[in-house]
Amino acid sequence: MGFIVRNDGFVCARCGKKNTPAQKTCRNHCQYCLWSQHVDAQFPGDRASSCGGNMSPVAVEMNATGDCVLIHSCHRCQKIIRNKTAADDSQDEMVRIAQKKAEKQGKRKF
Repeated sequence: MGFIVRNDGFVCARCGKKNTPAQKTCRNHCQYCLWSQHVDAQFPGDRASSCGGNMSPVAVEMNATGDCVLIHSCHRCQKIIRNKTAADDSQDEMVRIAQKKAEKQGKRKF
């Protein structure tokens, strides 16, 4: 099996804001705070994970087609998951995440 289309609205467990279904993609993270919940196991939309941990957005990357991708890290099991962004995701939060990551990398000693 592969990707299962699930594009439901939900209330974010972290910030409490109501999220509507995304346009032209599937929403799997909060459009406001960009946090997610670890609900998928093998592939997007399977909802087969028993973890259920909160997933923080730790980085923002560009994929090969030029789309923004959020990198989420599960606080319970440490699984890393890449999630495509939606047009109505908070641009301010994406910039904040990218700046935080850049600051962390700048403090590394080699």
